Amino acid sequence: MIDHTLLKPDATRTQIEELCREAAQFGFATVCVNPTWVALSAQRLKGSGTRVCSVVGFPLGATTPDVKAYETRRAIFDGAREIEMVINVGALKSGDLRTVEIDLEAVTGASRDCGALSKVIIEAALLRDDERVTACTLAKAAGADYVKTSTGFGPGGATPADVALMRRVVGTAMGVKAAGGIRDYETVKTMVAAGATRVGASAGVRIVKEASGERTAAPSAAEKY
Repeated sequence: MIDHTLLKPDATRTQIEELCREAAQFGFATVCVNPTWVALSAQRLKGSGTRVCSVVGFPLGATTPDVKAYETRRAIFDGAREIEMVINVGALKSGDLRTVEIDLEAVTGASRDCGALSKVIIEAALLRDDERVTACTLAKAAGADYVKTSTGFGPGGATPADVALMRRVVGTAMGVKAAGGIRDYETVKTMVAAGATRVGASAGVRIVKEASGERTAAPSAAEKY
């Protein structure tokens, strides 16, 4: 259920390689990396069962739909099998829902065409509850595979209330990803109980070791950096 994540702008090749090694060792769902590291990550994880996830329009969501579509296709060409886009938050809050629909379709359509999963980051901390409902409703209508709480770069991370609301809106057919501020096993359990089916965390190694009873787990590559 864990996407082992390192999206810091100063991440180095050595750190990404360590992230991939940990992901393969612990059987994480994906590594989530910036587009520049997709090809390297795909090479390092080939045959491991761990996929590569990359981000689009990240972290602000304020990129035009055609650019998001190209970014999606390029990341998939480089080896990504899951794509996380940031919704156009400004358009959503302006009530310009058609622009939001076009934005979503640019990425979900390109992902489907290329056989990749798509996740829509709604940046819940910037939205009112009614806007969160609208964002999730539009993401579902666009055929996204997941909705996700946060980029980790916004004013707040995942909360159980956000996850529960998102789950109520999208139903059981879609995935819900909790991300932002998830650093221990107890928080993961809380998010899963609220409805999360995927968790994004830089503390993946620590979380897995805590789950197995190792309470003094060493920090993972993403945490150290």
